[in-house]
Amino acid sequence: MLNPNFTPFPVLTTGHLILRRFIDTDASDLFELRSNPDIMRYINRPLAKTPADASALISVIDDLLASNNGITWCISLKNQPKFIGSVGFWRIEKENHRAEIGYLLNPTHQGKGIMQEAVRAVIDFGFDVLKLHSIQANVSPQNTPSISLLERNNFVMEGHFKEDHLHNGRFEDTLIYALLTKK
Repeated sequence: MLNPNFTPFPVLTTGHLILRRFIDTDASDLFELRSNPDIMRYINRPLAKTPADASALISVIDDLLASNNGITWCISLKNQPKFIGSVGFWRIEKENHRAEIGYLLNPTHQGKGIMQEAVRAVIDFGFDVLKLHSIQANVSPQNTPSISLLERNNFVMEGHFKEDHLHNGRFEDTLIYALLTKK
């Protein structure tokens, strides 16, 4: 069984990014993304209705971190500490050495390779530090940029669940992608 320990918080750096812990002042920028129906159209989570909803989400992220059941990084540019997105392992299945990756990026920063850089760093952390055996991603079949990102990182589609969840009043499909550790 895995026994992750996220104390102290593992700050990750890449060529252009700092992946750091969320702080309270990130709530307003997180609210901007989580309250936008266009940004959230593929994410099966309720829209944030108030800045307090974003603060509550940061509390959930902190609780998962404190219990070592999940870790989410705030993405910021090296030259600017402002929140521009998030990436992390929302759910860690310790008994299966498996974690589910999730990510979100402000549209003004999309198409610049930022999420590729962030996801690569988190994948490496998952396999090299956490000693995961596999990483899973759940994605909407319509979310072609996310599918392309996963495939660029060698994720393989393992399953297609038909109308498995209700999202925005409609039953929608889910694609399950996974990446196995390098042996």
